[in-house]
Amino acid sequence: MIGAVKNWVRLEADHDCLFTVVDLHAITTRQDPGALRETTYSLTATYLAAGLSPLKSVIFAQSHVPQHAELAWVLTCHTYMGELSRMTQFKDKGAKGQNVGAGLFVYPALRAADILLSQANLVPVGQDQQQHLELARDLAGRMNSQLRKDLFVVPEAFIEPVGARVMSLLDPSSKMSKSDENENATVFLTDSDDAISRKFKRAVTDSVGAINCSPEQPGVGNLLAIESAITGVPAEALALEMAGKQYGYLKARTADVVIGFLAPIRAELERLLAADRTHLDAVLASGAARARERAGETLRRTYDALGLVPR
Repeated sequence: MIGAVKNWVRLEADHDCLFTVVDLHAITTRQDPGALRETTYSLTATYLAAGLSPLKSVIFAQSHVPQHAELAWVLTCHTYMGELSRMTQFKDKGAKGQNVGAGLFVYPALRAADILLSQANLVPVGQDQQQHLELARDLAGRMNSQLRKDLFVVPEAFIEPVGARVMSLLDPSSKMSKSDENENATVFLTDSDDAISRKFKRAVTDSVGAINCSPEQPGVGNLLAIESAITGVPAEALALEMAGKQYGYLKARTADVVIGFLAPIRAELERLLAADRTHLDAVLASGAARARERAGETLRRTYDALGLVPR
């Protein structure tokens, strides 16, 4: 999340961007309706608080653009069972003996629809999300071959070398995740400054006792990577700068950098959510109208290639 937030505004300045609140993805698992609505508003406000402009970028809720669900069905019909069964989320939940819904099984086709509808050239993804992008690429190539060679742009991954995958503060071998059972492993945008400081004080390091940017010190490396993602200073240079310092210094310094970065975003997020939701509704409505226009053309060409009668 830190790497993503840091890059959003920069990407907006240089590219034609679409930012989606993926509320249809959310319902692959049971959701409280009120909480889902609040999360949708919160994510919309987060985009704005991070500095995105709804005049430059297209910001919309997935459910407000019905072409996403329509193309997802078309893509599902062109996706093989083996491809879906190999997807990580489905495999993980199935391995745990959970009763997995059909929505979770086929939702990678919806993720592919999100990408292909906009004819995206580049897709910012974390290293752990490349599997979904690869499926979108495979489907684009497959349908271009079977139906029409210029039907979909075959997208490429855009992965930042720093901050693309921030690791857990308590287990640097695992990705930092909002679903982690231990809240001390993850930094949330809504965390107070004190909470962020406490979490970094508890961050796992090691017994080496030296600040090095080394694969043998993943906990220390994670803290350096977090600071590097925010400041833009290479992790190796940060390690040299802090040579001879104790781990307590590294933890406190990283916490201060994170607090300095997140505090103004959090303040603006709180302001937007405390205000009348009319502004957020207007942003979503405007974004959805622009997204529907783009998506409608892609879907029209897809239906034509399939041989469906025009509406």
